[in-house]
Amino acid sequence: MRGGEEILRKNYRGSVILHVFAVVAIVTIGAFEPAHAADKVHAAKAAGVAWTFTLLDVGIEQGIFAKYGLDVDTSDMAGDARLQQALAAGSVDFGLGSGPSMALAAKGGQAIAVAAFAGEPRNIAIIVGPDSPIKTVANLKGRMVGATTKGSLTEWLVQRLSQQQGWGDNGINMAELGTFDASVAALKTNQVDAMVGALEAGYLLEEKGEGKVLTGLEKVAPKFHTHVVFTRKDLIASNPDLVSRFLKGVFASIAFMKTHRDQTTEIATRILHQSPAVMKRTYDYEISMFEDDGHFDPAAIAVLKDSFIGMGLLTEKPADEQLFTARFLPVKP
Repeated sequence: MRGGEEILRKNYRGSVILHVFAVVAIVTIGAFEPAHAADKVHAAKAAGVAWTFTLLDVGIEQGIFAKYGLDVDTSDMAGDARLQQALAAGSVDFGLGSGPSMALAAKGGQAIAVAAFAGEPRNIAIIVGPDSPIKTVANLKGRMVGATTKGSLTEWLVQRLSQQQGWGDNGINMAELGTFDASVAALKTNQVDAMVGALEAGYLLEEKGEGKVLTGLEKVAPKFHTHVVFTRKDLIASNPDLVSRFLKGVFASIAFMKTHRDQTTEIATRILHQSPAVMKRTYDYEISMFEDDGHFDPAAIAVLKDSFIGMGLLTEKPADEQLFTARFLPVKP
């Protein structure tokens, strides 16, 4: 009996050892198996100089998009029209653009808005010269203000400011000067009394002693979608999970930015080639623009539709489904 028990014990020990070796082999083999590759995503910004669009850079550098299985690369476009062209051509999967460019989707474009990520236009301001006699908004009546182009968002906002002051549509004169640099040159040579442009650019002019921010324009359109996320309609149809994961990355990046001022400022300073002081001021003023879940506010959409007519982008107000889809909303990272 003792001999039989000894044989049984040896057989048991042998089976245990074999089992352990088998488990180790499985784990070892699994360790050397290649990880599942992240999905490559091409995203673009309508402009490379906007602080709000640095959310992509923050999300990439902090590994937030990677958390959702995405390998995101970015490119900068020369305006919303170019962004929409890139989306239509299929060279871009997602785009960060302006709310007013949703009108392009209503014209039969290949892209559509899938989330709103920035509200009232806190990032747009009226800028005056450093020694300007214009001290308050009331001093703008009858003055000449430089804007980008006819029918632009900047011009429309100044027109609304004039209306709010009780001066009618033309209480403030407008000069379409094209680029920001052209407006700055006109301001320095007193060809215009003020200009409208990016708030962060105004802060930079203040830092250089070449200008002064008179007022932000958020009160002109308190219900507004300044920035939205676009994607291609065919991508929504073929890979809705990819769209959902990208949006989670966007709003997780925004959540990070809201709670990490220093890290956000460091990245924005480097990406935008600005000074830390300018980027800190910009953060403090613009961070509250960001939305938490991408929802489209009916009141903001109504104002946008008015802007389409006011800017001459459309001749009649489009239906909601021509502008955006709420399929992926609210976004919950």
